[in-house]
Amino acid sequence: MAFDASTLRRDDYGFFGPDSPSWKVWGSPTALIGFQRAVTLEHFDPFLTAAVADSQGIYDNPATRLDHTLSYFVLVALGDGRTAIQAAEHLMKVHAPMTGIEPISGKRYSANSPETQLWIHLTGWHSVLKAYEMYGPGPLSPAEEDRYWAECAIAAELQTCKPSEVPRDREGVRAYFERVRPQLCVTERAVQAMHYLLWTPPSKGWLFAIGGRLLSLATIPTLPMWMRKLGRFNLPRIVDVAVRIPAKVIAWTAARRDNWVLIHAAPYIAPMTGQIFAAHAYSAPPQQLSTITPREARELYGSQGTRSLWASETA
Repeated sequence: MAFDASTLRRDDYGFFGPDSPSWKVWGSPTALIGFQRAVTLEHFDPFLTAAVADSQGIYDNPATRLDHTLSYFVLVALGDGRTAIQAAEHLMKVHAPMTGIEPISGKRYSANSPETQLWIHLTGWHSVLKAYEMYGPGPLSPAEEDRYWAECAIAAELQTCKPSEVPRDREGVRAYFERVRPQLCVTERAVQAMHYLLWTPPSKGWLFAIGGRLLSLATIPTLPMWMRKLGRFNLPRIVDVAVRIPAKVIAWTAARRDNWVLIHAAPYIAPMTGQIFAAHAYSAPPQQLSTITPREARELYGSQGTRSLWASETA
């Protein structure tokens, strides 16, 4: 997936716009912590673990693979409608070959299945908000949080998620995680993948490895204790306390002057994501000073007209 920074906001303000909580949360430096959290806990789902393990992408080229995945989320949250739709269709094509048999249950998995896509989507949006609350400015106002989860549901329209199963508020998100918890587990491959993502070997790029290790000190304390124990990456509780203030200071410093520090640091560990943050900070106003819906964007820029990805997956 390539990205031209000049196209991030050429047509409109995308699905959410400048006053949205999604721009506030996804445009924060804490999004990097939230993303590492998301890609780590995603492996508690055995079907996603099987897809990741079979594709070998995170082991062959972890920096590029993770950079592209984070870029997708950020493009949907911050980009214009055309950019978001094109990114979603590209991701569908990348995921299409990722099918096979999950070895423990013997059931078939598909990276584009509605269940897997909903798990990926919610862990991403929930984790980024969690990191924002812990290390950023703090909790959103009740009205902002209601809007954030409504925007999360809008973003889910770009994936194969079944619309009726996408939560619209914090209680719905909690209920979703409680519902899926009985099927969450760890396997040898899941533990290997989670540890690899938190502590990537320097042989895969020492800047990326150092950045990941530093992020992990802030990421692990955001996870519930049962996940940390199950995933075998628990840290002493003193780390939870010790990391909070330094992480807040770093996030606050990185957010100053339109994310100047983040924009200049991100390219060393996530080049495409760094370009997107820079474009978000410095883009001129779009042609239309308004937002657009996913349906309108698909009709204008998609290859399937107004058909949603959910419809194409279940057709």
